[in-house]
Amino acid sequence: MNLPNKLSMMRIILVPIMVAVFYMTFIPYNYVICAGIFAIASLTDFLDGYIARKYNLVSDLGKFLDAIADKVLVLASLTIILTVPSILEGSFGETFGKLAGGIGVSIIVARELVVTFMRMIAATKGKVLAAENVGKIKTFATDFAILFLFVSANLPILYIPGIVLYLISVALTVYSGVYYLVKNRDVFR
Repeated sequence: MNLPNKLSMMRIILVPIMVAVFYMTFIPYNYVICAGIFAIASLTDFLDGYIARKYNLVSDLGKFLDAIADKVLVLASLTIILTVPSILEGSFGETFGKLAGGIGVSIIVARELVVTFMRMIAATKGKVLAAENVGKIKTFATDFAILFLFVSANLPILYIPGIVLYLISVALTVYSGVYYLVKNRDVFR
């Protein structure tokens, strides 16, 4: 197993550790620690792709592991954020927090499933659907939103920036999903 694949595996392994720390409320600043673990895991996403391309270590296993690791990390993070209502409620109130949280996470999950489904169909036809820049920007925004939301649970001053980043990431998710569907509509033919 090459280094990029090991980094993807490390990202997958960090997810249950991150989840455990998230729920260890007896640890001071557990949410900040959780954000740190998330940041390290997110950094491996950048590093594995960079190393794979730079040193020509791109492999089918790596493409699979990277995609799975990304989805597991982000979806697990968003799911656990939903379990602590105060994180998304912030200063916007309970109703807004639940609506924005539940609907936003549903949109993000749906987009990931649709894009994965499209890639699977394309693969059966011998076609590879590469990641688009808009998707990379969406990932960047989502990662920062998650970081801010984790930290805001211990440092409430970051609630508003966290919520704003979260709403931006949901909007980018919708845009990138529609863009991906339109650009690759021939997959369904």
